[in-house]
Parts: sequence; structure tokens; C-alpha cells
Amino acid sequence: MTLPAPHAIAPPLDLIEALARDAVLALPEPHRSAALQVALQVADFAPDDMLEELGIDSPYDLTGLYEGTPLTEKSVSDQPQQPDTVWLFRRAILDEWIDRGDIGLADLVTHVVVHEFAHHFGWSDDDIAAIDPWWE
Repeated sequence: MTLPAPHAIAPPLDLIEALARDAVLALPEPHRSAALQVALQVADFAPDDMLEELGIDSPYDLTGLYEGTPLTEKSVSDQPQQPDTVWLFRRAILDEWIDRGDIGLADLVTHVVVHEFAHHFGWSDDDIAAIDPWWE
């Protein structure tokens, strides 16, 4: 997949989603199988109610979010209220990508995906660094 240059037309939602799905498929087992059970949503910005709940003023300040119960807190007797979901926010990701200017878009999307799945899996910083060396 060829990525557009930063000065080209902004990458669309479906490209961000494809990069995110590639990042999930690159996770090592058993995490990959578990991650494939989590819904993946890509939107331009986080909804206002989500930003308000998190106390975030600017939608450009939120690149991703995990909604759900971390696996480390789940019980087989729990009744799911909604599916676990990893959200990615395209415009915030693109803004960070352009501001940084030193990282590829696929690498940034992978970083956001790994960070959000870290919440799902209950990973430590060391666990994250083993999968996403950008954290080191």
C-alpha cells in the first residue's frame, strides 16, 4: 500500500482503518486472536459527549480510545453491556502525523492501535515496549 506524502490529499478513513487492521494482524499470538474479537471503529473526530466525559477540550487531543472492560477485569459471569471497541480518530492522528513530521503514518497508526489494545489487555509499559518499540 502506498501512503500519500504529507502535502498530498489527506488519507481517508478507509486507509486509516486498513492500517489499523494491519497493526492488529501483526500482533503476536495469543493477542492477535483476542484483538480480532474487539470492534475497531474509525471516525474523523471523537464525539462531543466522549470528549466531555474525558474532560478533553479539543478533538485534536484524542487520537484513540478503548471502550470496554479490560481482560484483566472480566469475569465469565459478566454480562456484556456493549462490545469492547477500539476507536481511532483520523483527524487527530493526521494532525499529530503532520506536526511530528518524523514518523510514517503506518507507524503512528500502529502506535495508537497498540496503545489502545494495551488498555484492553491490561499491558504494562514493558509489555507495550515488547510489541511497539516506539515506546522505548
